[in-house]
Amino acid sequence: MVLNYIWVGLILIAVVFGFVQMCFFGETEIFNRIMLSTFDSAKNGFEISLGLTGVLALWMGVMKIGEKGGVVEKMSRVVSPFFCRLFPDVPKGHKSFGSMFMNLSATMLGIDNAATPMGLQAMRELQEINPDKEKASNPMIMFLVLVTSGLTLVPVSIMVYRAQMGAANPADVFLPILLATFFAAIAGIISVAVAQKIRLWDPVILGVIGGLCLIVGAVIAVAFTLPQEVFSKWSNIVAYILLLSVIVWFVVQGVVAKINVYDAFIEGAKDGFTTAVGIIPYLIAMLVAVGMFRASGAMDLLVSGLGWCFAAIGLNTDFVPALPTAFMRPLSGGGARGLMIDAMAQYGADSFVGRLVSIVQGSTDTTFYILAVYFGSVKIKDTRYAVVCGLIADFCGILASILLAYLFFH
Repeated sequence: MVLNYIWVGLILIAVVFGFVQMCFFGETEIFNRIMLSTFDSAKNGFEISLGLTGVLALWMGVMKIGEKGGVVEKMSRVVSPFFCRLFPDVPKGHKSFGSMFMNLSATMLGIDNAATPMGLQAMRELQEINPDKEKASNPMIMFLVLVTSGLTLVPVSIMVYRAQMGAANPADVFLPILLATFFAAIAGIISVAVAQKIRLWDPVILGVIGGLCLIVGAVIAVAFTLPQEVFSKWSNIVAYILLLSVIVWFVVQGVVAKINVYDAFIEGAKDGFTTAVGIIPYLIAMLVAVGMFRASGAMDLLVSGLGWCFAAIGLNTDFVPALPTAFMRPLSGGGARGLMIDAMAQYGADSFVGRLVSIVQGSTDTTFYILAVYFGSVKIKDTRYAVVCGLIADFCGILASILLAYLFFH
């Protein structure tokens, strides 16, 4: 229901703002721009879905091998003590634990192409035990908020963009990004845990979160001891070796379990193709609304209005030029990336704004895109409080990004 209100609100605001611009400011081309944005957004939504088809077919085929070969079941048993407390409504040792673990692991390594199919597989498995097939279950909401928080240990892509834009040290934003995305993930977990009355002070949950803190600390230590080029190179190598190892492990386990590995892959790949086609309407709907809102100029007005408010109460407004990227981040990954690059081109990659937009881009994931794709893949209509908790994680990540940018670079 919340997603419905947001979608309708974005479209109505865009239309009303278009009329205001045409009637009072003589912007006769405004509705041309809004309509063109709907065509471009619909095309982008289809192309994104089409681009996902091959990757989904590949990884859902691999996941099917793992499922039939018993690998996913073994992984589920390993993570079960922690996940049973974080997802109390999921039966102990359920196969969705393995899929969720693999999705979150791929996200932390920055391998988005692999994370999405694994996440969609987890949603399908969670839907199997969902008593109301049109309403998001508690485990689905917790899982998606973890996904939208976008906890990433190695933000290689952002460092690459900074290098292309001429940054003297592209990795200087690594530590702020790591801290910002970690705070976003913690905020997301807490918000859902409060809504679902989950005991966060359980020793197992505290132990796992403490272990993640140690991993984050270790990655930070390595990043500071190695040159940026060496760190980026080896982080990529390690990530893709681990990914390739998963494929080999699943195939070998399938052979050991004496299943028909090829047939299992084909069966999973067919499911991947069906899933990719199924998410097209949901993705196009969200991208069109976001595109209209941006093309109408409402986004620019919102940013300039907030800048005036911050200045009026005496706050430093150096962060205001980065707000378009911050507002776009939950709505559109590609849009936020474009705004980040545009800000670095305008202000400089090593400027305060250039560094801040990089931190914001890495602090969280694209909430509305993820909710549209993941819930759409299992035809969930009532998302309950998933949007609210996802936006809480986004807000905390963006706020942390701004504060950390002032701490490190101002």
